[in-house]
Amino acid sequence: MSSEILWEEVVQPGATWSHVLKRGTALRLTDIVGGGNVSALFYNFECPSERLNIPDSLKAQYIARLTAGYVLYSDMGRILCSITSDSVGWHDALGGCTNAGLVNAKYGEANYQAHRNRFYQNAKDGFLVELSKWGLSPRDFSANINFFSKVTVDEDGSMQFVPDVSPPGSEVELRAEMNVLTILNTSQHPLDPNPAYDPKPVHLTVLRVPTPATDDPCRRSRPENARGFTLTERYFL
Repeated sequence: MSSEILWEEVVQPGATWSHVLKRGTALRLTDIVGGGNVSALFYNFECPSERLNIPDSLKAQYIARLTAGYVLYSDMGRILCSITSDSVGWHDALGGCTNAGLVNAKYGEANYQAHRNRFYQNAKDGFLVELSKWGLSPRDFSANINFFSKVTVDEDGSMQFVPDVSPPGSEVELRAEMNVLTILNTSQHPLDPNPAYDPKPVHLTVLRVPTPATDDPCRRSRPENARGFTLTERYFL
């Protein structure tokens, strides 16, 4: 499948980034140094009340994690993005994101007034600031995905972070099936056992890509996905 690079940049450790990923483009995330985490939110740009629904994305595809061949459903049953390639094999959809209290308790306090650009950031506050830039508010904050992180669930329901699943150069590519407001944050995973504040950078590449064909692997991976693609395509008639 041919593609054309439209834009490249690096999101610094602990930083937040947003962009309207257009239908017919894809976003490639690259874990530059390994051990990174990218927390992500997704919204229908034309109507942001339609947004990523993690429970529906998981139950409709009979999975508890995300990888290539699977899709991200909105709460309207449409497909926001498809995961078209993935070198990691497991991305967390259960663990949530860091907040100020967790970061302070785990790593200590390092505020901006004292530490300037070396202050300790957290994903939730980063998300809320970025949402405000698009006219959205804390009520629009929702559950996120964590790319490059693996979390398993024990029989008693406890969640375990699995380290070292994303070596340097690991990639995952998301194809936009709608015009998707995409918000990313590179703070550490909330279950990361590393006692030090040590978020990692991520390289972003935006590409122009063909729309999915009738035999597209993401469309065919589950019967529900075929219906989701039909609903999405109807939206753009």
